[in-house]
Amino acid sequence: MGTNARRRFGARTWLAGVAAAALVGTAGCGGDGDDGGEVASAGGGKTGAGSEKASSELTEYVDAQRKWVKCLRDAGLDAPDPDAQGKVDLGDQSKWKRDSTALKAQEKCANLSVPVPDSVEKAQQPELSEAEIRKNQKYAKCMQEHGAPDFPDTDSGGHFRDVTWDSTSTGAKRATRTCASIIGVPTDAPSAQG
Repeated sequence: MGTNARRRFGARTWLAGVAAAALVGTAGCGGDGDDGGEVASAGGGKTGAGSEKASSELTEYVDAQRKWVKCLRDAGLDAPDPDAQGKVDLGDQSKWKRDSTALKAQEKCANLSVPVPDSVEKAQQPELSEAEIRKNQKYAKCMQEHGAPDFPDTDSGGHFRDVTWDSTSTGAKRATRTCASIIGVPTDAPSAQG
């Protein structure tokens, strides 16, 4: 099995994966014109040393995002400042893929685009309701029982663990179709190509 057949499951990709009924790998922070630069702004209640680490990494991340935005502006793009969480709202990024100035700016500034640190991403995960936690647990169990035994379990907060799993196997595709209704995705929704 090649590396393309393995997918990294993380919180940033969950919504995109659900919408497509197949989960995809995480992306960098917008340097490639992708939605990877978007970060959820809701935060969880973290305390102690982990919180200090996340705070320090958040500061470094926001500073890196500012440098990336400055580079984009210097290259002729009107990019907004990052918010307090480092999110840069680039609007409809499909336009960026067709604009030669945007493409050149992205290429010029790609070395300044950094991924969201794991500790920052985890601190920004929204708190799930009991119903959402139960739904995610039911979905994970369904996926594991219907052909994707390596599908991630949920953590204590109900979020799916960040693990590598094979989303392109026949069993995983069957499980995705079988379990889609649990998370509100129609069973006839198109799925991503593996």
